[in-house]
Amino acid sequence: MSLSDAVRSSSLGTTLRWGATHGLMRAAIRRQVRGGNPDAQLLLDPVMQADPFPHYERIRASYPFAPGAFARLTVHHDVSTAVLRSDDFGVTNPTSVVPGPARFALALAGPPRNPGPIEPPSMLAVDAPDHPRYRKLVSRAFTAKRVAALRERTAAVAGELLDDMDRAARDGDGHTVDLVAHYASLLPVTVISEMLGVPTSMRDQFLAWGDGAATSLDMGLSRRAHASMERNLAALNDWMREHLRRLRREPGDDLLSNIVGQTDDDGTGLTEQELVSTALLVLAAGFETTVNLIGNGTAQLFAHPEQRERLAAEPDLWPNAVDEILRFDPPVERTARRARVDTEVAGQAIPAGGLAVTVLAGANRDPRVFDDPGVFDVARANAKEHLAFSSGPHFCLGAQLARMEGEVALRALFERHPRLAPAGAGTRRPTRILRGYAALPVRLAPAVSAVS
Repeated sequence: MSLSDAVRSSSLGTTLRWGATHGLMRAAIRRQVRGGNPDAQLLLDPVMQADPFPHYERIRASYPFAPGAFARLTVHHDVSTAVLRSDDFGVTNPTSVVPGPARFALALAGPPRNPGPIEPPSMLAVDAPDHPRYRKLVSRAFTAKRVAALRERTAAVAGELLDDMDRAARDGDGHTVDLVAHYASLLPVTVISEMLGVPTSMRDQFLAWGDGAATSLDMGLSRRAHASMERNLAALNDWMREHLRRLRREPGDDLLSNIVGQTDDDGTGLTEQELVSTALLVLAAGFETTVNLIGNGTAQLFAHPEQRERLAAEPDLWPNAVDEILRFDPPVERTARRARVDTEVAGQAIPAGGLAVTVLAGANRDPRVFDDPGVFDVARANAKEHLAFSSGPHFCLGAQLARMEGEVALRALFERHPRLAPAGAGTRRPTRILRGYAALPVRLAPAVSAVS
């Protein structure tokens, strides 16, 4: 066995990968904090993370970019759109952004045994020609026609979960329940599981694994957090690998069976790891961000009762309200791109290999695009111009599905419980890229929702 093979098959490989990526990044963040970089402080400070918008406004004065913790970053809508749509930029992954010496350690460690969502061959981590090849395989599941057909089933799931939530409240103190655990998380994971032919009996386990793996989108994880994330990724990979084998033997009428059917053994189809990564990304993306959308939307409607009253009076505004939630408090905070060639954005030269971080949450409050951007307005005329789903080649495939689920879930919730109220402070998820609630206690009005 060669030295590289020995390293890859031992825990040393995992340690090397952590040190060359998260370990180095963690040290760099701390140095930047000591140097006074406010964006680095944001990445470490839970108080700032709970309300990052004042920070985004402070750096808005820097155009087109401001110095970030690792690279130039922008909170401007036009600059973000230009970067995300430009063919001069591609996606990033941990291997592509580490300094030269660290790449030797990564080469010695070898590729991760269980690649995460920002590591090849995930769709999030590859560009053409691989990206359009993967995307084509799954895009048919997310067409407007397919999503419209799912609306009735989503409404039925919402009703069933609300019934269960009411019972859970009665079995507890009679009126208090965690909205995330009993509703916001279960609705999207149930819908995406049914779409993919995944047993809905696994939904609690998927949520646990997904929550544990969500930090894989972040950089600068501690060694312990990285180890926990890798365990959850390994569990997801192992389960999906076996599930896809079952579908090869007994295919069903679902998206994954269709993808498996298009995979052959002569190298012209997807490899096993490509298939696993694609399936896991669709599964996780199908519920991770929508959980945040429902939780964030509920919190914003609590904070803005006049907007809630307007929706009760004008329910046709619900689709627009979902886009306003996505604009005002998006489920994904930022994404990065790497210049593939020497290029220029808004008059600033960016060399090949240069990174540009687009802060989607900041771009969504750009006053040059949105009037009174700090005001939450469910009737905002141009709410749909937000960048919560990114833009360009990597625009979110599931945008239509997420919008529909958010609309159905929130409308059903507030129509069932028009006097729904917070029952204490919610707990934010400890993630930097994904923004949502780990727990959101709510109080039901007992007289409104009796369930036999």
